[in-house]
Amino acid sequence: MTIETLLPLLILVPLVAALAVAVLPARWRPGVSIAALVATGGVTGVLWGAVASAGPVGTELAGWAPPLGIALSADGASVPMLALSCVVMLAVAIVGAADRRMIGGDRFWTLMLAAVAAVNGVFIAADLFTIYVLLELVTLAAVALVALGGRTAAAAALRYLFVAVTGSLFYLLAVALVYAETGALDLAAAAERMPDGPIAAVVLALAAVGMAAKMALFPLHSWLPVAHPAAPAAVSALLSALVIKASLFVLWRLFGAFGDRVDVAPLIATIVAAAGAAGVVWGGAMALRRDRLKTVIAYSTVAQVGYLVMILPLMLGDVGGPSGAEAGWSGGVVLALAHGLAKAALFLAAGALVIAYGGDRLDGLRGALARMPMTAATVGIAGVGLAGLPPTLGFVGKWQLLESSLAQGAWWWVAVLLVGGLLTFGYVARMLRAIFAPPGEDPPPPGDVPPRILAIVPFALAVGSVLLGLFPAPIVSLIEAALPGGAA
Repeated sequence: MTIETLLPLLILVPLVAALAVAVLPARWRPGVSIAALVATGGVTGVLWGAVASAGPVGTELAGWAPPLGIALSADGASVPMLALSCVVMLAVAIVGAADRRMIGGDRFWTLMLAAVAAVNGVFIAADLFTIYVLLELVTLAAVALVALGGRTAAAAALRYLFVAVTGSLFYLLAVALVYAETGALDLAAAAERMPDGPIAAVVLALAAVGMAAKMALFPLHSWLPVAHPAAPAAVSALLSALVIKASLFVLWRLFGAFGDRVDVAPLIATIVAAAGAAGVVWGGAMALRRDRLKTVIAYSTVAQVGYLVMILPLMLGDVGGPSGAEAGWSGGVVLALAHGLAKAALFLAAGALVIAYGGDRLDGLRGALARMPMTAATVGIAGVGLAGLPPTLGFVGKWQLLESSLAQGAWWWVAVLLVGGLLTFGYVARMLRAIFAPPGEDPPPPGDVPPRILAIVPFALAVGSVLLGLFPAPIVSLIEAALPGGAA
């Protein structure tokens, strides 16, 4: 078996497991799911080593070669995202196996594995139509997972479905235009054949709007702050840490492929980044005003998505030389990894607090610091990571974005990073203040003490973000080697 033949396993293993757990007795589903995720993680580890030593790995399914074939490829950007998928999903599966209240029901296991297969596929798909199919599978699985929150979640799931399907239609129209203009669906071949002009500009604009809707980019974010509070905590963790990253990754790939061939691409990228900058401020301000823990974390995601699209104009910028684009690219991907770990930790910690205190109102969580110290520490450490303070991985990503912005003279992005960091610090401080008890007051005990594993797993994710921040070089060098356009 060659390294190339491992790529389809990233999709097939969780997909086969999803079909299996759909018919297996309920008591077997957590074990089978965890085993499938561990196996997928093993494949990812082998691919990481291969990409780090020899560069990108690719294959074509069933002999269907480009320009219309089904191609899969893993490089220095997709492999870390695959690793994030494995780590977050395994954490979610462990807490779900420990306490059913974190997942909302036994249907979670099939839907979660389907989402894993689809997200992994998006990270390695190299042709536009396969990406569309996988994005639809991500959407259907994610909407159904949100609906596991019960009757109150139905409206939120339907809103999410409407927005996500609308985004898919925009993307599909972009794919149709690419095929009509180039006769190719393979991303690299289509980028080579696509002539500069109005059609190419429309393709990028349609794709940008479609992916913006799916990943809750301001002002197309209204579904996300509604979906998170309604969904089970484990669903919120995978939704924020991974599902929105699939659409973000597609946007990165499209601008990386077409950006240096379309004259207006930098302008479109700047418009998208400006929407992201507005989202950083809006999401941070709304998080400061909310009084429920999961809603605060949800609006934090709106803000953090804004940072993740700022990579677009920075990686396409020709000012400051290759180093400026390189720092922007690697900083954005590193920040996506940091965000995934921190958000998964925060939502899982929030789920444990909801179980213990019967709700997530901030004024009802006082005393949690004394009664649930590990969970409280998770909120603090993950919040520091979101704010981009040292020594977390979030600091590494934001520092690289700052370097890229300064190298390219884009001082306005520096201002956004600084303002966003202050807002993040503000709402993280609110969350921490809520779990303190006033001096001299005996904090009320939790109504229901959750299993210890519900504190250990999110704490491990938060600490992992700190450890990666202390030793970021292997990840950064791997990502830099995958800079679109080969400027690295």
